[in-house]
Amino acid sequence: MCHAKKVHLFGGIFIITCFIVSFNFYWPRRYQVTGWRSPPMCGGRAPDDTITPLKDRRSFIISAYEDNRNKNIIRILGIVHHKEVKELYCYFCCHSNVEVHTTKAEIDLHQDRFGFPYGLADIICTEPPDCGATFVSVHSSPSEIVHNLTSFPIRNREPVQFTANFTICISTMHGNYSNVLQFIQTIEMYKILGAQKVMVYLNNCSRQMEEVLQYYTKEGTVEVIPWHIQRYLKMSNSWLYPNDDTEIGYYGQMSTLNDCIYRNMYSSKFVVLNDQDEIILPFKHRTWDNMMESLQRENPDVGIFLFENHIFPQTAVSDGNFTNTSSWNGVPGFNLLQFIHREPDRPDHFNARKMIVDPRAVVQTSVHSTLKQYRNSKYVPLETALVYHCRGPLQAKLSRAALIEDKTIWRYNDSLIQNVNQMLTKFTEEPSLNP
Repeated sequence: MCHAKKVHLFGGIFIITCFIVSFNFYWPRRYQVTGWRSPPMCGGRAPDDTITPLKDRRSFIISAYEDNRNKNIIRILGIVHHKEVKELYCYFCCHSNVEVHTTKAEIDLHQDRFGFPYGLADIICTEPPDCGATFVSVHSSPSEIVHNLTSFPIRNREPVQFTANFTICISTMHGNYSNVLQFIQTIEMYKILGAQKVMVYLNNCSRQMEEVLQYYTKEGTVEVIPWHIQRYLKMSNSWLYPNDDTEIGYYGQMSTLNDCIYRNMYSSKFVVLNDQDEIILPFKHRTWDNMMESLQRENPDVGIFLFENHIFPQTAVSDGNFTNTSSWNGVPGFNLLQFIHREPDRPDHFNARKMIVDPRAVVQTSVHSTLKQYRNSKYVPLETALVYHCRGPLQAKLSRAALIEDKTIWRYNDSLIQNVNQMLTKFTEEPSLNP
């Protein structure tokens, strides 16, 4: 058998390993679906993936949540075909898990489907009185044998205290993502700004990125949710339906965002919805805690705060006089501190925004705004904060002189450099994470 020996990942030195055995490092053992208890006595089997297809192969269940904010319902997040799925039924295992009750579901398809045949839906069922179910199953018929169905645990049943002030929802990491240095810097910036938890819906990434995710998972900062949507649906890389045979857009991003909100509904004070190449940077305040305290004080009826997205193109490299960063040289990816020029707004284009939300105020969300909510939304002015979005240019023909110099991220140089160096030191000292 080949035994993988972990050598210094960075500095241009790669993992020495057997090619075939290296695949063992990935999904099957690293990121299993977690949090499932054994299914109840009255039927069903536990799900073995984050996405579970029903027998009709036109409906796919993600998770079930109790939602008692308006009336007491069970809200099940699922992906359905917008034309072919007309009826679904919930099977509740009641009264000490020995009695089955079936109710017809309301199917509330989210409006932002962008033309694709499949979209996210809230499958809403009213639980029978005094049922006390801890599991629910879903089927297109009201007369299925419950033992043949998958039983989904009903989350958010028990009240919990906040374990995080800010939880980041990243959806989804895909395309063999390999921008390791920028990701590490981004995670460390999240910590500096006040985040305690980062949830990554992971489709695929590079081997180096996988090891970094393992490090942060072990540290307790990151939780990885497996997201193998390509097993079930034909995906498009575009957010708008391209009139081909694809079935769902952009890796099912709507599903992951909404699932992340409900997973953290009662455990996180705020949820931050952005991508792994984005950081909400405050101007007036040093941290998100101070910024959100001020925004909430000024806007007591607001639960959704939207921040302007600004592109810092990776083609506009600036040299800063940074010390103690020599260990970064061999780390694959971009160095955020080198990008301090942003593209000007395009008045005739939609300026996408990203959000910090009170999850208890959100019913349904899209990428750049909420769709249904219990509290108001507010556009946060640029003088308060912006979304620092470090990526390829959108206005590639602009000269350097046409870009806007913005050194906001340099305010955090000392802390960021220290944190990244500490992370890289600990990372290289870790024993191999390979089995």
